Amino acid sequence: MIETQQSVVVDVGIDGVWNYVRDIRRWANMMPGLQECDIIDDNDSQWTLKVGVGGLVRTVRVLVHVDQWDGPERVSFSYKLKGDPVEGGGNYLAVAKGAGQTEVTLTVRVAGSGPMAPMWEAMGKPLLPQFAKAFAGQLKAKIEEGAGMTLPKGAGAPQRQSLVATIAAKLRAIWQTLFGRRSKA
Repeated sequence: MIETQQSVVVDVGIDGVWNYVRDIRRWANMMPGLQECDIIDDNDSQWTLKVGVGGLVRTVRVLVHVDQWDGPERVSFSYKLKGDPVEGGGNYLAVAKGAGQTEVTLTVRVAGSGPMAPMWEAMGKPLLPQFAKAFAGQLKAKIEEGAGMTLPKGAGAPQRQSLVATIAAKLRAIWQTLFGRRSKA
């Protein structure tokens, strides 16, 4: 079994953080390679991911079950890959650090079974902490973005983005998605 834990401080109060994380689709949308998220019920969903290592790319289906919704402080979950001997689980813990900050700790466990488990875990051991760190950073950014927070260069405290700046940023993102980035040539 492989386990990792990552913590980030989000510059949003605990209730604002909870408003974001209580929607399982938001978690799924941050997963690299997400193709589809089917909500089965309040606690169950199936995520279809296209994953790749080197030249090998395949589609996997992950059954995600929320074992406990205990917000705004805690969520416990488990998951299992359909058709593969891999399962795991984890926790989301949030602690208010004042009116405008929340410390979020994510714990993720992965366990393989069968004859390939030792090899699978050896390959995954260095990757899981990197993945969890990137995921925690992305979660922080998405929550702060959703709350309209940005950090000006060189500033340590968040400031609310103006409505015009927010709309301009969204339009820029849509334009780049539709037409790609212009090259500097």
